[in-house]
Amino acid sequence: MFDLSQAAPRAAKLTALGIGVALLATACGGTPAPSTTGTTTTAAAGGISCPAPGAGAGAGNTAAATQTGPVPAATTTTDTALKIGSLLPTTGNLAFLGPPEIAGVNLAVKEVNAAGGVLGKPVEVTHRDSGDTKTDTATQSVTALLAGGAQAIIGAASSSVSKTVINQITGAGVIQFSPANTSPDFTTWDDKGLYWRTSPSDVLQGKVLGNYMATCGAQTVGMIVLNDAYGTGLQKNVKEAFVAAGGKVVAEELYNTGDSQFQAQVDKVVAAKPDAIALITFDEAKSIIPLLTAKGIKGSQMFLVDGNTSDYSKNFQPGTLKGAQGTIPGTFAKDAFKQKLLAIDPALKDYSYAGESYDAVNLIALASEAAKSTKGTDIAAKLKDVSAVGDKCSDFASCVTLLRNGKDIDYDGQSGPVTFSDAGDPTEAYIGIYEYEDSNNYKPVKEEFGKL
Repeated sequence: MFDLSQAAPRAAKLTALGIGVALLATACGGTPAPSTTGTTTTAAAGGISCPAPGAGAGAGNTAAATQTGPVPAATTTTDTALKIGSLLPTTGNLAFLGPPEIAGVNLAVKEVNAAGGVLGKPVEVTHRDSGDTKTDTATQSVTALLAGGAQAIIGAASSSVSKTVINQITGAGVIQFSPANTSPDFTTWDDKGLYWRTSPSDVLQGKVLGNYMATCGAQTVGMIVLNDAYGTGLQKNVKEAFVAAGGKVVAEELYNTGDSQFQAQVDKVVAAKPDAIALITFDEAKSIIPLLTAKGIKGSQMFLVDGNTSDYSKNFQPGTLKGAQGTIPGTFAKDAFKQKLLAIDPALKDYSYAGESYDAVNLIALASEAAKSTKGTDIAAKLKDVSAVGDKCSDFASCVTLLRNGKDIDYDGQSGPVTFSDAGDPTEAYIGIYEYEDSNNYKPVKEEFGKL
């Protein structure tokens, strides 16, 4: 059990880390975060007592000004319409991420076309399933999208799935733009400058989660980890941050995609008696969580990640996950954005990576306008330019108006600030922290902003 007398030195060690992650208020306009000094939730099993939510949690970014007047006509037009394909999961262990991502893509395409399209023609979009690594669905889908003339493909959600098709896509001179890949491996991939993502590398999510578990009072952590590029990459960064904060990882148990039995991993982790357990998994959490609770592990001892922070209200008895915490890259989805997404897909329950998907479409469309071309390699050459120094804008209509008036633009979207490195990675991002309620659904708690 955690000794509260150790809290002060732990806080001092966290402050001294200097990892480049600063806690901000949920509005990014420079307002300092609400103080949580001396205010925590009721102490839970395992000594876990996470900081209480700050006032206004979930408000999200203050958006840049949007277009109110007519959009100028394109001065350069194209004979070849911009064709975007999506490679997003409707089956497999990340299928819960498909609906918000697909809705984000469709909303952006709808808005782009309502503003007159790209270079005088409506954008065309074709959706295909990515599946997961248990199948060859992604390869078949990419083959179909390339045959259909896609100049950019948005996806996959899974880093491991993206690794199976990245050479196929970029080797064809087509942009691969993922809204959810977080494996650090893509930063150095030989992708000919054609791989981009709006979700930050797990170097950042790992730092945030590792340090957050420490601020919640955990002295020891056990991990159950999916043995793939996503899982082990995130595991490494969580562990490094937690150990640097003075904690100890006492158990690390792996499983493989397609596994259906997790009792052995759960038994070994629970036997190590950790204060907290990090579940770095996908949909397998639905099988793992009941095994943990049967061993006496409380929801408040569990820390989830973007691969499994989902609505479990229909899966578990009320209260099963009460007090559990989860992290998802990106800012909290704003109410106005949620309403637009619901108009696209009224059945939406989760909004994870909807903003990143929406931003991916807008950035591709704007880079196409800036390049005056719908060719994949030409678009890629302008993606960094439209995300960097220039007039701030946050939707296609506003940004394309600036471009057509000869201005440089700096697109900041629904996922937060977007500024790309030469490798196609975001150089700054928010990580949202969420807490589960008695219903087994989650609410926003706070956002942490970091630079990479």
